[in-house]
Amino acid sequence: MNHLLLLSLLPLLLLPPISPTQISVSPKTLSKSGDPVTIQWSGIDDPSSLDWVGPYSPPNSSSDHFIGYLFLSNSSTWQSGYGSITIPLINLRSNYQFRIFRWTASEIDPKRHDHDHNSLPGTKHPLAESEEIGFESGRGPDQVHLALTGQEGEMRVMFVTHDGRESFVRYGRGPDRMDQVAGTRVDRYEREDMCDSPANHSVGWRDPGFIHDGVMTSLKKGKRYYYKVGSDSGGWSITYNFVSHDGDSSETVAFLFGDMGTATPYSTFIRTQDESISTIKWINRDIQALGDKPALVSHIGDISYARGYSWIWDNFFNQIEPVASQVPYHVCIGNHEYDWPLQPWKPDWSYSIYGTDGGGECGVPYSLRFNMPGNSSEPTATRAPATRNLYYSFDMGSVHFLYISTETNFLQGSSQYNFIKQDLESVDRKKTPFVVVQGHRPMYTTSNEIRDAPIRERMLEHLEPLFVKSKVTLALWGHVHRYERFCPLNNFTCGALGFHGEDWEAFPVHVVIGMAGQDWQPIWEPRANHPTDPIFPQPLRSMYRGGEFGYTRLFATKEKLTFSYVGNHDGEVHDTFEILASGQVLNGNWGGDGAIAKGKVGSTISLYVKGASVLMLGAFIGYVLGFISRGRREAALGKTWTPVKSEET
Repeated sequence: MNHLLLLSLLPLLLLPPISPTQISVSPKTLSKSGDPVTIQWSGIDDPSSLDWVGPYSPPNSSSDHFIGYLFLSNSSTWQSGYGSITIPLINLRSNYQFRIFRWTASEIDPKRHDHDHNSLPGTKHPLAESEEIGFESGRGPDQVHLALTGQEGEMRVMFVTHDGRESFVRYGRGPDRMDQVAGTRVDRYEREDMCDSPANHSVGWRDPGFIHDGVMTSLKKGKRYYYKVGSDSGGWSITYNFVSHDGDSSETVAFLFGDMGTATPYSTFIRTQDESISTIKWINRDIQALGDKPALVSHIGDISYARGYSWIWDNFFNQIEPVASQVPYHVCIGNHEYDWPLQPWKPDWSYSIYGTDGGGECGVPYSLRFNMPGNSSEPTATRAPATRNLYYSFDMGSVHFLYISTETNFLQGSSQYNFIKQDLESVDRKKTPFVVVQGHRPMYTTSNEIRDAPIRERMLEHLEPLFVKSKVTLALWGHVHRYERFCPLNNFTCGALGFHGEDWEAFPVHVVIGMAGQDWQPIWEPRANHPTDPIFPQPLRSMYRGGEFGYTRLFATKEKLTFSYVGNHDGEVHDTFEILASGQVLNGNWGGDGAIAKGKVGSTISLYVKGASVLMLGAFIGYVLGFISRGRREAALGKTWTPVKSEET
């Protein structure tokens, strides 16, 4: 009898052990980049707050090469051994797999951590892995973004495909009249083009796909165009639209910021920037309110903060696509796109400045994923292609925009210095009365005083005389992750404003606008729980310092330029000033002749809401009324300049 029972149980004993943990992902196929997936699990014995799930792409990646990680404790039912998490997935041109791991406190490795010094999770104890999931084929390209070419009647569009097959741009004056076609050239970069780790290491490297670049031509001025990109064989994108540049217009609208980065739905090896979501959201609001007015986005350095982790670039372009597919998106290079130990230009005085901030990318993704006007480039001294998009300029309405590189040689005698000098000397101030210079590292700041001091000294010596002589209107900078506006400056000295009949001179107004997403900077005021953080006092030349994330808006006519700082926390204007075509600066909170004190700000804001919906108009009216209220209150107090401390800072 016992023998018969044993024989009957033998098949069960020979079966492989059943893993108690189960994981599933749905849907199995996604229709577009950014669509959500739901990860479900069950059967986890004795669940721990350190249990985690990681996305892997490609699915055959080794355990340590996860894209990111999420703790299962993000699910409200995790303590019962089951739960679910829903996140968006970006198309990386390869399938995904999800894996669950058990990680214990005793295995925490303090030497293996991310940029925020959080320990990265361990992978010694896998519990379960999912089936593969992917994206539909024939769904068209991703990462669509526009740029001006510097030529009338043109608009550049760039996008990414997984296979590099021949692709096109179809465009025209209506969604059913896209009867013009432009071809594209294709480029890409390889792992061997990267200069250092992690960019050239298997942890950070992922196939970037094929980058397509096409130019729509013969565009009529100031007209709305519709377009889509792709091919019949590879699939077409959705239909996008933009308003073409109008070289005859005297108006200029631009949205400007630095240091935005991107957000990811998971933790990863580096710090990501959740505030970038709000920045794009509010700018998109403003673009919709413009109606049929052309506009420009300007992102002055520290673009995606990928720092060698390739998939961060994919997240970034997916995130900006709603904005960058409808207005030209212009950039200049920052330290986190470029700097690496063996970069070609690294003078003795810069040892504290140019380090490893680029994560081994040495400017390659930045150079190939964007194509700015002009042909500036510098060799990398490696097998990598030359670094592009360094310095260039173009006119838009009444403004001449000049972009420069603070990461490559700008000293007298350099190619860049000669370009800047010639460009500023050739500006036709009758056509473009306002000149706006933009670069990443600031010439003036009251924060981050020590490390970058040598470069600021050289900028003051070599570049400021050019700016002053050419009567540059605005100098905009990033790098410091705060908003700060200075008085009209020359050699640390404020110029007179001429409000009371005194002599005045048109000095440049410097503004730091690196507050679009990254938050890795000493704050202006002490925090109770961080008593040892350095505090930077505010000198007289600093007119306004803002501690809120946000972006800036520029609106200019032939007569006047208005510049405003919008906070992400409420979408309202928190600082503004005006500059006349003569170069005279009118402070936005001036209690005498200022526009705010007399309630005239609505005439400028109304230009943004022309043709917008009643809902959008209501939102703008709300922040205009609050803006006017603040201006009147401060004017009543006799404030000449915005105070250091206010409810906003």
